[in-house]
Amino acid sequence: MSATLAQNRKHGLGIIIFVIGLIIAIGASGAMLWGDLPKQVVGLLTVLLSIVLLLMGIPVGVAMFGAALLGLYSLSGLRVVTSTMEGVAYDATASWSLSVIPMFILMGMIMWKTGLTSSAFEAARRWLGWMPGGLAVATNFAGAALAASSGSTIGITYALGRVSIPEMLKSGYHPQLAVGSVAAAGTLGQIIPPSLLLVVYAGAASLPVGQQLLAGVVPGLLLAVAFGAMIVGQAMLRPGLAPRVDMSDVTWALRLRSLLGVLPIAIVILTVIGGLFAGIFTATEAGVFGMIAALFFGVLHQLSSGTGWREIGGMIRESLIGTLTGTASVFLLIIGVAVLTRAMALSQVPNFIASEVAELGLGRIELLLMLIVAYLILGMFMDTLAMMLLTIPVLLGPLQSVGVDPLWFGVFLVVMAEVGLLTPPLGILTFIVHRIAADPEANLGREISLGTVFLGVLPFALTAIAVVLLLIFFPGIVTWLPGSSASL
Repeated sequence: MSATLAQNRKHGLGIIIFVIGLIIAIGASGAMLWGDLPKQVVGLLTVLLSIVLLLMGIPVGVAMFGAALLGLYSLSGLRVVTSTMEGVAYDATASWSLSVIPMFILMGMIMWKTGLTSSAFEAARRWLGWMPGGLAVATNFAGAALAASSGSTIGITYALGRVSIPEMLKSGYHPQLAVGSVAAAGTLGQIIPPSLLLVVYAGAASLPVGQQLLAGVVPGLLLAVAFGAMIVGQAMLRPGLAPRVDMSDVTWALRLRSLLGVLPIAIVILTVIGGLFAGIFTATEAGVFGMIAALFFGVLHQLSSGTGWREIGGMIRESLIGTLTGTASVFLLIIGVAVLTRAMALSQVPNFIASEVAELGLGRIELLLMLIVAYLILGMFMDTLAMMLLTIPVLLGPLQSVGVDPLWFGVFLVVMAEVGLLTPPLGILTFIVHRIAADPEANLGREISLGTVFLGVLPFALTAIAVVLLLIFFPGIVTWLPGSSASL
């Protein structure tokens, strides 16, 4: 009875939000079409309309595309809208560098569906389980290894959650630490290359994809180490969170044998990141060879486990279908942000913001500290990609005017977007982990509430913000590796 009542309340709240959003959308559209407004106001209304449409449940690419077209019509008339419709889809996506997107998606799909990812946690458990909070630390670094081979945040979360949550609960870990470490490990999927978010950012900001991917390597590893250190610190200060695990049955022979299971993942990582750094591959070529390596080792893994060729063919078909749908959705987003960028340029909103920032006298550090707060607020209500793509056209110019490197800003933006995946009310990873933890096979019959999951991810979100502050004060952490590869 109470569950039905709660569901009805949720449904009613959704209808109220939709109606309010519809009223705001109609008002903003009417003002743009028939109001004699300054260009900057039209640009701000375009962004507002995009946000309202997103909150109403409209797909991200469609919301941005529709709002931007309306803004273009208000700013420059039907002729500009027509020319935009004729050319934007091709101009925005006909870039050789963007061909890395389907390769990275396919590589991640193959790694996930062939079961190569399942060995990462076991190897990490055998090597790191002796530490305070060892199983949670193992989950964290297994996530980092999977991030460097698949780049799928949701895929990593599912792969680790099914294995590590019951293992930690069985060992007496507090549910907060168990679910929090899984959710945080998933966030590493979009900062350590291959990262689709970094690729999309590079496309939207017109930056070299390979350099942008390399910019994420050191910050991603730093974030993984910071998460691990935070887990160890928590376990030492509050031993009840993570009782020591008996590792007496884990011999050095078992540890060394577990490395064989991780070897395919290591080769994929070396192929992608090593090839990029050494200048052997372009980003697209690295994606292709990484995908080929993942397919080769994935098929070998399935054959060795007794899987027939018919099932392997089904795996490849499912991976290709997932890649097609995933690529189409990403390219629709890129088209939407291209139209929005054009509308922002005509409205002169970025120039207006840049001039206002100059008048305020804000320096680089002060502006970035303000953006941390702004992105935390946006992340509570907006989808990750939407938050990124809506703000890139508006902020990139003003940030460059105060000396922010666009490569550096891409990493900053992706880390803040990943924090948004954890924070309420739209923290999608939190809901995914809660769904996994609701399964009796995962929670071992112990009910884990959504509030417990949110409390579990809070220390990790704060740690990620601390890493962002470190990157602000020491920007060379981000720009060092791309600069080193460029000089080779």
